[in-house]
Amino acid sequence: MTHKPVDSTPIRDAATIIVVRDRHSNPKVLMGQRGSGAVFMPNKFVFPGGAVDAVDQTVDMAAPINPTCLNRLSDQSTTPANALVAAAIRELWEETGQIIGEPAEWSAPPKGWRGYGATGHKPSGTSMSFIFRAITPPGRPRRFDARFFLADADALSTDPDDFSRAEDELRHLQWIPIADARSFDLPFVTEVVLAELMANIEKNGPPENVPFFRDNDEAQLVTRLGGKRPLDAYHCD
Repeated sequence: MTHKPVDSTPIRDAATIIVVRDRHSNPKVLMGQRGSGAVFMPNKFVFPGGAVDAVDQTVDMAAPINPTCLNRLSDQSTTPANALVAAAIRELWEETGQIIGEPAEWSAPPKGWRGYGATGHKPSGTSMSFIFRAITPPGRPRRFDARFFLADADALSTDPDDFSRAEDELRHLQWIPIADARSFDLPFVTEVVLAELMANIEKNGPPENVPFFRDNDEAQLVTRLGGKRPLDAYHCD
């Protein structure tokens, strides 16, 4: 029997944020396209997100995420829950120029947060829910243990159509109707998240369960965290 080599690529904690607009009429999500030269997922349309930085653990939050999500995040990670939430907010700011936070002054924003801090806001998780978790499959050049957060566009402190302060990591930033999203070049896990989102788009607050997507050579499995639903499975042909 031939055994495949063990993937020794380190898995980094990451945070992704899904901002939804017009949830109850024609729901749209904020997405952008990664560059063709990107090492990870080149040319794919993705939600804003990225790796958790060490500095994210030091950020003074204006308010934490709700207790249900806080407990779920804390139960499954050695990385502080507030750091995961802060990373999602920081990535949204860096990649789109959009702000989720509350008006507040910083005495001295840490490096990596100075641009955000200069806007006069501190990050707040009150408008966010933890809705999905996924680990990058083996064999990829980079691997992440990503937590996906959902927020409504009404929680933005900025003009949702103004991307002038965005860095250049994502191109073609736009609000994409969820019904049309599959016509874009998406990572498979993004398709799974969108399907889950569509099934729960009318619900407010934390979901009953949080799917956990683990992709490997044998199966692509979703287990439910924090709920009593049986094991579900997504298969990719």
